[in-house]
Amino acid sequence: MTHAHPPKVLGVLGGMGPAATLDFLAKLQAATPAAREQDHLRVLVDINPQVAAGDGGYEAAGPGLAAMAAGLRDAGAQVLAIACNTAHLHADAVRASGLPLVDLIETAGLAARAQSAERVGVLGVGEALALYRRAFSHQAIEAVTLDDHEQVEFMALLYRIKHGDLGPASRQTMAALAHRLVGKGAQVVVAGCTEVPLVLAAADLAVPFIDATEALARRCVAVCLEG
Repeated sequence: MTHAHPPKVLGVLGGMGPAATLDFLAKLQAATPAAREQDHLRVLVDINPQVAAGDGGYEAAGPGLAAMAAGLRDAGAQVLAIACNTAHLHADAVRASGLPLVDLIETAGLAARAQSAERVGVLGVGEALALYRRAFSHQAIEAVTLDDHEQVEFMALLYRIKHGDLGPASRQTMAALAHRLVGKGAQVVVAGCTEVPLVLAAADLAVPFIDATEALARRCVAVCLEG
């Protein structure tokens, strides 16, 4: 398989959490049209679980993410992606590296719009939900989210997933939360947190399911192969 231009080198800001980054990399490889090993992209990955480890969490992660982006750029990356929804709070700090960022949240919105959906359910943490609401409003999409008590249940489940609990109970709880969004009128459900697709799949839902991680992987491949 020959390309008119050599593919761009992708830099991935990861570690938020580590399992979600590995899921993104697997989906990136699966999304790449490759007849042989050499057709795959060159990918530089910084898995840095410490970036949001301080008291400020993701709110204070801007300088760390900016440093990761600059490091990936200096190592040869030409395009960046962040394998975490909440870290997009600091998308501008990452773009300050001078490299283009394939925006995960914008990508999920484009995928939802491709389904002609007007009401889209989002499973995600509070900061990411605010980013989704803003992105969706620009795309004439209404974001449907969990009630406060359901969101508490979602956050508890998320921490269990981050600790490696990917068993039937976690899958069942996540599916039940997704069904609540459908009950509120969601025509499509978006995995707006990179841990969600670790326990939820299209087969679990009666409406279309958008795995934002997978959508990001596909778009990264397209951008890098444009050369």
